[in-house]
Amino acid sequence: MLNLPLKFIPVPRLFGLLASLVAVAVMGWAGPVAAQALRDLPPPGPVASGQRAVADARAPEEYRLGAGDVLRVAVYQNPDLSLESRLSEAGVLNFPLLGPVRLGGLTVGAAEQLIARGLREGQFVRQPQVNVSVVQVRGHQASVLGLVNRPGRFPLEATGLRLTDLLAMAGGTAAGAADVAVVTGIRQGQPWRAEVDLPALFTPGGQGRDVDILHGDTVWVDRQPQVYIYGEVQRPGPLRLERGMTLMQVLATGGGLTPRGTEKGIRVHRRGTDGRLQLVQPAMDDTVREGDVVHVRESLF
Repeated sequence: MLNLPLKFIPVPRLFGLLASLVAVAVMGWAGPVAAQALRDLPPPGPVASGQRAVADARAPEEYRLGAGDVLRVAVYQNPDLSLESRLSEAGVLNFPLLGPVRLGGLTVGAAEQLIARGLREGQFVRQPQVNVSVVQVRGHQASVLGLVNRPGRFPLEATGLRLTDLLAMAGGTAAGAADVAVVTGIRQGQPWRAEVDLPALFTPGGQGRDVDILHGDTVWVDRQPQVYIYGEVQRPGPLRLERGMTLMQVLATGGGLTPRGTEKGIRVHRRGTDGRLQLVQPAMDDTVREGDVVHVRESLF
């Protein structure tokens, strides 16, 4: 076909032949290049494995059954073996045909396997299919007290629960609450206490300061710290003590001085480290402390 003179080959057919030759040449060159590129790709190395290990480590651990939990157990095609009962203080469930079965400390999946194995080995059910569901969590709880919107005891339905999660379950802090939450509990068999700065948790890098909540922990949110102002001010009374609050800011929060007030006679009653009441005369840019009582005197002229 290509031995014919060019003048006898139609122009459209000539362009088609040239395009085919170019395609064959490109494929002949690109094939080895692509194959070499595939061979040069690095195999999955330790970095990918390390990333997978980190992801697995961050996965939340499955909930483990505890004393007082209410369980519903169902055995497929065996309605006589279904029951709803509460784990005893020792974490034991009285199951039909098996008697006392210790489920405390096990995950739901492990509890299903334990009951199924008992039914199979006891030759009660040939191929048991057991389903265990937690109706009510009572085995793992923590308390939230103080100035929160819904104080009370809350179930820890998953491990790895943090302080912020527990406060969210309690509806968050209420109006007039302090910025610090106190968490108490038992760690490694010893009494444990931690003060957590709540606003600092939401600053860059502050998430690592969040506290893990364990069974039996108690969270206390106190009332906001206050200072008091009286005398020749527009709005005397208690004021919320903000961080780094100065005497000038206290006066501004109190509405400022009355026409008869003067900045020269301001005194602050402050309790010292020894518990005795002291009388100090701070400057306007000095910070005030919790419990300070600011007195603004009347001008003599």
